[in-house]
Amino acid sequence: MQHPAYGELRPVTSYASVLLAENPNPMTLDGTNTWVLRDPDSRECVVIDPGPGDAEHLSRVADHGPVSLVLLTHHHEDHTAGVADFVQRTGAPVRALDPVLCRDAEPLADGEPISAAGLELRVLATAGHTADSICFVAEHDEPAVFTGDSILGRGTTVVAHPDGHLGSYLDSLRKIAALPPGVRALPGHGPELDDVRAVAEHYLDHRTQRLHQVREALASLGSGATPRQVVELVYADVDRSVWPAADLTVQAQLAYLHEHGEL
Repeated sequence: MQHPAYGELRPVTSYASVLLAENPNPMTLDGTNTWVLRDPDSRECVVIDPGPGDAEHLSRVADHGPVSLVLLTHHHEDHTAGVADFVQRTGAPVRALDPVLCRDAEPLADGEPISAAGLELRVLATAGHTADSICFVAEHDEPAVFTGDSILGRGTTVVAHPDGHLGSYLDSLRKIAALPPGVRALPGHGPELDDVRAVAEHYLDHRTQRLHQVREALASLGSGATPRQVVELVYADVDRSVWPAADLTVQAQLAYLHEHGEL
């Protein structure tokens, strides 16, 4: 099977399989990826991001249990709206960076090791897309990092002001780019990627180019330009259906320039 494949658990590595939620839209791409992790010798599994409140999807994921632990990459509802239903189905504890999202478990901490379902994971805090965004690095002979929305399978990540913060996101991309070469990206949306380090470096280049374009737009429009005016210049090549998200991204870019004394 190849991405996208709705309704079927698709193996990606010897220990990680993905079940794609059928919630496609311009922001979620083909839908939300729910990851099911287990060592081949483990009866139990770990689930990363149960996904939206779609009973059929949640039932399919639960059927691949027993689930010993649920991990959340961030709070957005396309990743978390199904958590309450999923906990009722499985009884599994839920861990996230934000204590509000946790159930019967402690919040996660940057750098924390997690041992579950015969696997070793490491928490990598990657604020920027949201304040509570994290990745999970699989310490395995098939190394991979579950990137949530910090790295997508195609396109680039939205950094939506005010929860999204561009300076933090650039720092997070540098952390991801410091991972060893050849670590696969297993994202929250879109297909898996072969080398997360190369993708993070591409994202950094893209953000640098966008900031340059925003500076040029402000030089043309004046420092009092509205975010939408900047969007119309800088994001003219982007589908207008995502312009509302681009508005929030421009606000994050303007905040970044202000924080660095350029406005």
